[in-house]
Amino acid sequence: MVNDQHQHTPWLDRLERAGNALPHPATLFALAWVAVLLLSQIAAWAGWSVQRPVTDGVVSETVNARGLLTSDGLWWSLSSMVDNFIAFPPLGIVLVGMFGIGLAERSGLLPALLDSALRVTPSRLLTPAVVLVGILSSVTMDAGYVVLPPLAAILFHAAGRPPLAGLAAAFAGVSAGFSANLMITALDPLLAGFTQSGAAIVEPDYRVAVTANWWLMIASTVLLTLLGWWVTARFVEPRQSLGGPAGEEGDALEAGPAPGRGLRAAAWALVVVLAFTLAAILVPGAPLHGSGEHFARWVEAMVPLLFLWFLFPGLAYGIAAGTIRSDRDAARMMADTIATLAPYIVLAFFAAQFIEAFRHSELGLLLAISGGQALAGLALPTPVLLIAFMLLVMGANLLVGSASAKYAFLAPVFVPMLMLADVQPELTQAAYRIGDSVTNIITPLNPYWVIVLAVAQRWRPDAGIGTLVALMLPYAAVFAVVWPLMLVAWAVLGLPLGPGA
Repeated sequence: MVNDQHQHTPWLDRLERAGNALPHPATLFALAWVAVLLLSQIAAWAGWSVQRPVTDGVVSETVNARGLLTSDGLWWSLSSMVDNFIAFPPLGIVLVGMFGIGLAERSGLLPALLDSALRVTPSRLLTPAVVLVGILSSVTMDAGYVVLPPLAAILFHAAGRPPLAGLAAAFAGVSAGFSANLMITALDPLLAGFTQSGAAIVEPDYRVAVTANWWLMIASTVLLTLLGWWVTARFVEPRQSLGGPAGEEGDALEAGPAPGRGLRAAAWALVVVLAFTLAAILVPGAPLHGSGEHFARWVEAMVPLLFLWFLFPGLAYGIAAGTIRSDRDAARMMADTIATLAPYIVLAFFAAQFIEAFRHSELGLLLAISGGQALAGLALPTPVLLIAFMLLVMGANLLVGSASAKYAFLAPVFVPMLMLADVQPELTQAAYRIGDSVTNIITPLNPYWVIVLAVAQRWRPDAGIGTLVALMLPYAAVFAVVWPLMLVAWAVLGLPLGPGA
């Protein structure tokens, strides 16, 4: 049966081989960077520009292609090179987060926890559990990208299953299912604000509730968990079991001479850290109480909190279990963790230059707005228009990685346009969330994509862009078909999208 499954995906094998035949990913990002420099200058010479409406719907501004081969453009490229790298969003998140995770792993805490979890978790439920936790991780914003893929790979390896299958299941949940959740997340008020601004163009007093998509997203969480489970079992895991070069097993990590004592110490350390965290969030005037610049303070501090949640239990475990005998052991464990991230740091440098050049040249914005205007000009029936909008967002997501940035210029165009076609703003917002999520896992413009590639290379040193695209494409394809169909069915049946919608 497994052989038959593998025979049904030769095209994925060919895609992987073709992708891996390309130069090293760092080289590809460098070449893409050069291509953006050339294309931006051609677009500037051609005078490419579009009109972008501002959220009040009255004033519009002209977006022009910015050439990067002029004197000013080259100066920007050189003067911003270091800042682009330092400010690359995933870089600091990965390094800070992995300090704590790496210590917890190398001290033996994670191996001991995984061993305990495997004893009580049925093997057949491991995949849906990983996908579900990945989807729910959007509560922590982007922290799930850092924590879950490497942990899921280790967990699958400990269970005697392909590590890359665990990585893929986690990445699919975290990224392709980013907008779904059982709870309201920081994304909901962000999108609701843009939707309300767009709706005000047609109906100035229109209000969009933060909970406007909650029921749909709860149902989506269940749907995507089941789909992710099926795709992993049907396509991803059989390929990793039978196809391609053998995976690396990584470094063998020991739980130490006294894992039971270590786990008890780690549990107490975690209780203390969580108690301090809750106090810092709930007590008025405490460091994490109230709102930060964009979200609640505890949300904005999630990565440092994850660092502490892994660091102190890891230290407590190592000391009690006998794997950490001095501060030198702890420092060495952290240094060893960062050493394994060297390939990612190289990738991050070139990826940062490419992504920032693409943004600064305005090419991504021009392509997305031009596509949106073309779609708006088509006289399509409402259901077809809704699906076309989701397809447009899926394509735009390959060019502009930020969910808020895309919606900032799509909402003023499509929310009022679809309102006039009897599509409520809350439904347009839901369509955007779906389109924005499903292609996250197949675009290198997702800044966290290179993190997952670096983790994959730990288990498959020969893994390249082709490996990761072939690994994730089945999830993207299935999610891109079934999730939009669910939304259309939801709308046809007249089901409420959420409280207040």
